[in-house]
Amino acid sequence: MAHDHSHNHSHDHHDHSGHDHAGHSHAPTVGHTNEKVVLLGLVLTAGFMVVEVVGGLLSGSLALIADAGHMLTDALALLLAWGAFRLGRRASDGRRTFGYLRLEVIAGFVNALALFGLVIWIAYAAVMRLFEPHPVLAGPMFAVAVAGLVINIVVFLNLSRGDTEHVNIRGAMLHVVGDLLGSVAAIVAAIVIWLTGWMPIDPILSILLSVLILRSGWTLLKTSLNILMEGVPGNLVVDEVQGALAAVPGVRTIAHMHVWSITSGRPAATLEVTLTEDADPAETTRRIKGVLAERYQIGHATVEIDWAGSCRACSLPQPEAQQF
Repeated sequence: MAHDHSHNHSHDHHDHSGHDHAGHSHAPTVGHTNEKVVLLGLVLTAGFMVVEVVGGLLSGSLALIADAGHMLTDALALLLAWGAFRLGRRASDGRRTFGYLRLEVIAGFVNALALFGLVIWIAYAAVMRLFEPHPVLAGPMFAVAVAGLVINIVVFLNLSRGDTEHVNIRGAMLHVVGDLLGSVAAIVAAIVIWLTGWMPIDPILSILLSVLILRSGWTLLKTSLNILMEGVPGNLVVDEVQGALAAVPGVRTIAHMHVWSITSGRPAATLEVTLTEDADPAETTRRIKGVLAERYQIGHATVEIDWAGSCRACSLPQPEAQQF
């Protein structure tokens, strides 16, 4: 492996044969199913968003307008996700050796920020409505809300056909769940207004909806930000992984181990290993990669052997002290 050692380290006689690049692409293939389900969801969401805007304006319902605003955010989120999947299919090149898959995570991060913005807007509008109640037409509000519930269920079922562990698909599904709850809230508000004439139910349910959206947005924000910061994926504990690899026959020590995600569901690892005197380098490397793949689902691993036993490789350089 042509390993870039521009960290001012001297790596004498390191064996990189444990990482075979023959026929190995750093850019995993993005499934066409994800792209198709996101595109269909985009068409359905954007189309019904217009219906909700019209229905909200005609009925005077903040819950419907808030749900239409959420659907607008959904449409933008799905558009970003679709564009990310399209770009993610582009092959890796000399400047982007992992391809364009990280764009999917960036789209998920933007979606999360959009959710926070939406929550602020809904909460503000709802509080204003509590101080100055507006009349709401229960009939049109109920009809549009029921139609919205049906559309959201269809979109959710459509997205569930994709890779639901993917940060972008999961983010889109969280948006749709928020929309679905918004439709339920609008239905409840319409029934209460029709039966009792109590108008504050509309902004109150909008505030409750915004809390649910906030919770979903926070989860998505943490997940996408962890990937962008190259944090350890999922519930992996690096010390535990390192301990498991240290028990592999032929391994003396494991050092400088890094675990991160290229994109959602694509964990990767690099590590340096010193061998026992009787170890077979190729067999030991194969066993290390086997443990990473089978026990921790890390399919992309770079194993570097330190023949000198000095454990000097792959650590980030410390900033040099400035002299005055």
